[in-house]
Amino acid sequence: MPGERKGWKQDWVWRLEAFGFRALFGLLRLLGVERASGLGGWLLRTLGPLTGTQKTVMRNLRIAFPDMGEAERDALALAQWDQTGRTFAELAVMDQLTPEGGRVEVVGMERLHALRDSGKPAVLISGHLANFEVMAAVIMAAGVPCQVTYRAANNPYVDALIRQSRERYGIRLFAPKGDGTRELMAGMKRGDSIALLVDQKYNQGPEVQFFGQPVNASPGAARLALKFDTVMLPLSVVRLPGVRFRVTAHEPIALGRSEDKAADILAGVQAANRFVEDRVREYPVDWFWVHRRWPDKVYAALDRPASVERRNGPSYSG
Repeated sequence: MPGERKGWKQDWVWRLEAFGFRALFGLLRLLGVERASGLGGWLLRTLGPLTGTQKTVMRNLRIAFPDMGEAERDALALAQWDQTGRTFAELAVMDQLTPEGGRVEVVGMERLHALRDSGKPAVLISGHLANFEVMAAVIMAAGVPCQVTYRAANNPYVDALIRQSRERYGIRLFAPKGDGTRELMAGMKRGDSIALLVDQKYNQGPEVQFFGQPVNASPGAARLALKFDTVMLPLSVVRLPGVRFRVTAHEPIALGRSEDKAADILAGVQAANRFVEDRVREYPVDWFWVHRRWPDKVYAALDRPASVERRNGPSYSG
């Protein structure tokens, strides 16, 4: 049958991809942490600027830092390719990027320990900063029962390999269906905290400001924190020299609880996105600039000729 033939071919393509993925991971593990990270950085620093994604990187930098000089933006774009390549390569050796392994220092560990000892859940939030996988390793090292969501790879065999690599350091992953609210709520009812990256593109939800421009953001973190009468606990990670990292557990964000629940959620969503923006401004090279964070209307305004901009006035500024 045509459908069966197509399914059979797809399965073999997936298996071949998984074979290549496994071989690459094996090579990176043989190289060791520093050489694997360096190879990943070199590859994307060399190839990244030649891809179509380079345009997205440069547009994102223009949106976030409109006053930055062209030479500085070019240098930052190249440096972020290096960081992104290192992060991908380091996935193969994540079991060695832990506090116990000596490559991760933690600031504010007492906040994670207090959360652990409370027996209550919290919503841990962050963004795609440096090697964001390292934050999950710190959560596990602190002994916080936590569910970490992720987007499953399209290839189920590759997805299994990625899960295995993370299981080496105790990460409990699940790929939510839809927005994952039902699964997350079930975990929090059991007393598990949840960890969410709040800087992903979201086509619906409340509109907040991010670098002075409107973005639609997921209300999930704020909504769950309100429902379970808990806080959002922000985490950040900074890449240090020598394939080392510093993870910081910041002051918890307590949400308002007024009669206007929608307003309380909106304020929480804005606070979460403001936290990520502040971290990106501190260490812009560490952010994941390769994804389209802003809505189409912001990119359209960016590309509008200057003459039109002067005639109509600036669009979508904060």
